[in-house]
Amino acid sequence: MSASNCGKLIARLLAERTLPRSDRDVLRLLTDEGFRLELERRLADCGLRLLDNPFAEHIAIALSDTAEATVFASGDQWLSNTMGLQRDGVALLVLLWALIILPKRERQLAHQADDADGQNDMFASAKPLPVTDASRGIPESVLRNDYAEQLGKWGRVNINLGILSRTGFIERRNNVIYEGPLLDLVFDYSTLAPRIIEGALADLLARRRAHAADAPTEEGDR
Repeated sequence: MSASNCGKLIARLLAERTLPRSDRDVLRLLTDEGFRLELERRLADCGLRLLDNPFAEHIAIALSDTAEATVFASGDQWLSNTMGLQRDGVALLVLLWALIILPKRERQLAHQADDADGQNDMFASAKPLPVTDASRGIPESVLRNDYAEQLGKWGRVNINLGILSRTGFIERRNNVIYEGPLLDLVFDYSTLAPRIIEGALADLLARRRAHAADAPTEEGDR
C-alpha cells in the first residue's frame, strides 16, 4: 500500500510540478519516515530527488546530481535549465529570487531565532519552521526602472516574466510580481545567498558608495 501511495504522489508531482505542504499526501511524506525513504528511493532510481525546503510552502522534484550530466550535457555545451530559458531569462529569475526570497528568508530566520530564544520546552525544535512570513511582491515598475536596461530592455523582460509566470516561478497580479510555488525551491539558499550577498550585491553596494563619495566633488566642481 505504501509503495502504491508513493507512486501516486510521484505521479502527482510530475503532473502538477509542485504540491502544497498542506496536501494530505505531502503531510504524510513529511511525518512518515518510512514513506519518505521509499519515495526518495524510487525517485533516485529514476534520476530524481525531492525538493523539500522547510521554509517553503510547496514541495517539488528535480534532477538528481548524478543525472545532471546526462540531461544537461549537449555536445560541447552545458544547458543551464530544462525550461527553455535564455540567459537573460535565467538572470531575471536569479534577480527575482534575490529581491523576493532573500528578504523573506531573513525575516523567517529572524522569526525562528526569536522563537528559539523565547521557548524552553524540550519539544520546541520539533515545531514547524515559520512559513507564515509571506514573501512581499515587487512592483513591475521597479524592474522597468532599475533593471530593464541590463536585462535586454523592458520588452524582453516582459516576455521572460510571462515565461516565469507560466512555469510557476512567479505570479503576476495587478502589475506586482509575487513568489510562485517554485521560486523558493529552485535555488539552494545556503549556496546562492552568500554568492549574491558577498559577491554581486557587495560589488553593487561598493560602486554605489564610491558614486556617493564622488558626488559632492562633482557638485563642487560645477
